[in-house]
Amino acid sequence: MTVAEESADDHGHHLPAVEDWPKGFGEASWWPFIAAIGAGGIYLGAALYVLVLREVLSYGVFAGVAILSTFLFLVGLFGWLYHTFVVSFWERAADHKSEKKLRWGMVAFLGSEVATFGAGFCYYFFVRVGDIGEVPELFGSLVIVNTLLLVLSSFTIHFAHTALLDGKRKRFQALLGITLLLGVVFIAGQVYEYYEFIVHEGFSLGSETFSQVFASGFYALTGLHGLHVSLGAVLIAIVFVRALRGQYSAERHVSVSTVSMYWHFVDIVWIFLVVVLYVGAPVTA
Repeated sequence: MTVAEESADDHGHHLPAVEDWPKGFGEASWWPFIAAIGAGGIYLGAALYVLVLREVLSYGVFAGVAILSTFLFLVGLFGWLYHTFVVSFWERAADHKSEKKLRWGMVAFLGSEVATFGAGFCYYFFVRVGDIGEVPELFGSLVIVNTLLLVLSSFTIHFAHTALLDGKRKRFQALLGITLLLGVVFIAGQVYEYYEFIVHEGFSLGSETFSQVFASGFYALTGLHGLHVSLGAVLIAIVFVRALRGQYSAERHVSVSTVSMYWHFVDIVWIFLVVVLYVGAPVTA
């Protein structure tokens, strides 16, 4: 028996990376690499802006890099999760023990996220102890509308889950679609807000008018939150696709409940950000 045949026997069917592209965990897949390239591009663009090229290249170049990198990240993440959890859904039986583990896994993940955002808030409060200079007026109609949209989306995903448990599939699908739309509009609103702050008001990491220290804290926290909302939108999109395929019921809904938990978390974090950064910063400056 050859080495290849022995390896094939070890895997039970065929060598990894031979076929099944792109299928997901346990098989060859390029989706994680696409997501990683997109995430790396986001950090690369930010590093070039902060450290080297902001005086050489226009904001449009950095915006283009950010948009392309974000698109690659979201596409890679969607493809990875879709081919992992959606395609083979009908091949698996309901396992309530595994569902309980997944819910506790989400709780543990959210605990780590609390620590992540907590560290960010600690940094912000630390730099705000002293006099850091001029702070812009950030609270306005755009942030109010964005906040209302995000809070509303928490209600729509909650009642979508409730409708599923009650066996009202059409209402579940409709409310889930509305939640996804609200999330996408929120992300677009935050991108537009960044554009207004940076281009029209001159509030950036290299600002000569406003505090650069405050800008670093503001964009770090709101950018981190925006990344989490984008991830949440991808997860909701996957759940929405699965809902349209009829892959949920009152007995099988663990993905809906875990994604709902995550979405409520990012909503709560946003409320803290609005109070601390948008409303509180000018008051305590």
